[in-house]
Amino acid sequence: MTSILALDQGTTGSTALVVHEDGRVIGRGYREFTQFFPEPGWVEHDPLEILRVSLEAMREAVAQAGTRPSALGITNQRETVVLWNRRTLQPVARAIVWQDRRTTARCRELREAGLEAMIRSRTGLVCDPYFSATKLEWLLRDANLRAAAARGELAAGTVESWLVARLTGGLHVSDHTNASRTMLYSLAAGDWDDELLALFSVPRGILPEIVPSAGVLGEVREEHLGFRLPIAGLAGDQQAALFGQGCTRPGMAKNTYGTGAFLLVHAGNIVPEPAPGLLGTAACGPAGEPAYAVEGSVFIAGAAIQWLRDGLGVIATAAETQALALSVGDTGGVTFVPAFVGLGTPHWEAEARGTITGITRGTTRAHLVRAAVESIAYGTADLLRTVTESSALDVPVLRVDGGAAANDFLMQFQADLVGVPVERPAMLETTALGAAGLAGIATGVWSTVDELRGSDVARFEPAISAAERSARTRMWERAVHATLAWARYRG
Repeated sequence: MTSILALDQGTTGSTALVVHEDGRVIGRGYREFTQFFPEPGWVEHDPLEILRVSLEAMREAVAQAGTRPSALGITNQRETVVLWNRRTLQPVARAIVWQDRRTTARCRELREAGLEAMIRSRTGLVCDPYFSATKLEWLLRDANLRAAAARGELAAGTVESWLVARLTGGLHVSDHTNASRTMLYSLAAGDWDDELLALFSVPRGILPEIVPSAGVLGEVREEHLGFRLPIAGLAGDQQAALFGQGCTRPGMAKNTYGTGAFLLVHAGNIVPEPAPGLLGTAACGPAGEPAYAVEGSVFIAGAAIQWLRDGLGVIATAAETQALALSVGDTGGVTFVPAFVGLGTPHWEAEARGTITGITRGTTRAHLVRAAVESIAYGTADLLRTVTESSALDVPVLRVDGGAAANDFLMQFQADLVGVPVERPAMLETTALGAAGLAGIATGVWSTVDELRGSDVARFEPAISAAERSARTRMWERAVHATLAWARYRG
């Protein structure tokens, strides 16, 4: 029996799946880990804790499957930066998470210096603290760390790079999809960009070798899982989800509802020139080969529901939200813009913060919950509208995945807002499925990812008029304008 182990190392937890060659999940493990918020707008992780929980999740999945997988595929939270000692493989600082806003002022400085156009032309990205370059620059501001980096004693990378280094005993690699999120990588050249490295004072020698997303690159040492295991697939989480959804041709699109919401539209083999507010990024073709995509990002999606649960205590579990949302006919005029860590596509306003408008004495817990759920769909509709209005890419259907995609109310509301059918596979963990697919293709288990995907799909058709869609969108835009006004008003 052939199977593949997939590790999905996410922002709040690590999930491991053992995927049978027929596409069934036969083993599963999951562990959460600690979020650190040392200052307002700062978000950090402990790299050693990430390693520990990832190993625990993989061991649990393998034990449950009762079989030894033939390869490992890794997918990961993107943009998060880890810096470690190359010899001891010990981190020298906490990881700075993609959500972290500490380099907002530095990004503003770069924009005011007129450098954003150059950065965007090379990387496809906007100058925002979301990406890795200014995070790594911030870590290397420490004189001792800078000196150690110059001596070749340190290694830096995104989370998959850190995990591979620890699992293999020191191999230092990253794939194109993760490298393309650092703001240090040239999309056209497919390599680190020397001018950007100089701009951010990052020595080339501390960065990983860039390898294909599908291909055997090393082995997990026996001490970690009890057996040696080839590592054969690497991809950033959103590109892995795009691949896992079978979106490998131009115009095919997926949206993942996780901590944030991330829309990717496959753009084929030509480097895209994304419209303002959108990003160009690396992706994978049908067999895992290099390709490109256009991307839009909402920083807070499922995390808004987490906040209702953990921050306000208005719900006990995320599963309650569907019944609560349906218990009221609408939001009672309440609109929730969950810009806790800034606004992403299409506004890219790092200083925006969460805003709730339209509260009255009649506002209830149910209205607030419904507004939070609806905010996830509104943000995604902004992404898709920005893509379709500004590019030649036609998106006839939106494929969806991630935890919040299980909410039928949200999926129907999403279809109503975007005006195209929404398709949800039975297997929502397509990020892990994509990682498994890449590793399986590299090792001959499958020829393309379509062999993995099942045919069991729920389809949600748009059910409101264009006039109603427009009215709802105007209300959302009014609340977003209020959020932007707060962010930009200086008095």
